[in-house]
Amino acid sequence: MAPVCVLVGVMGAGKTSTGLLVAKGLGVDFRDTDSDIEATAGKPIPEIFVDDGEEHFRTLERAAVATALASFDGVLALGGGAILAEENRAALAGHRVIYLSVELSDAVRRVGLGTGRPLLAINPRATLKHLLDQRRPLYTEVATWTVVTDGRTPEQVAEEILAGLAGDRPPATRTVRS
Repeated sequence: MAPVCVLVGVMGAGKTSTGLLVAKGLGVDFRDTDSDIEATAGKPIPEIFVDDGEEHFRTLERAAVATALASFDGVLALGGGAILAEENRAALAGHRVIYLSVELSDAVRRVGLGTGRPLLAINPRATLKHLLDQRRPLYTEVATWTVVTDGRTPEQVAEEILAGLAGDRPPATRTVRS
């Protein structure tokens, strides 16, 4: 069992809104590992960061990603920082991974100024720029293909993904680093 596809990207890329539409279009379930983490911890992610720290959150995240990749067959969205863990990147090998790319201006507009986003608590614009710069190479590394989301609605992005999954657009080949 494996997900139909796995969506990755920084916060504000549209993983949840697009993922829900893709899942509906395919007639499969949608799952977000951030929701899995909240269910496991019994509290929202911002509280996990405050009460237990980012490292504890990342431990829960690694477990959630491994479980979802092994046991879920719908559309899966990973949290924006999930690709930071080498074991998560390695676990994505062999899966159809779609990187939802977003530039800073669209990401800032979509997430606002960090409400409920623990990593954006201080200087949200500069922090988001740093996250984009830091994570973009890792998203590219794990991606089967990239879909640009800037200036597009979730419906437009979902339409492109559904067409790609239907074979109308062959996915790019991926280079696996050793």
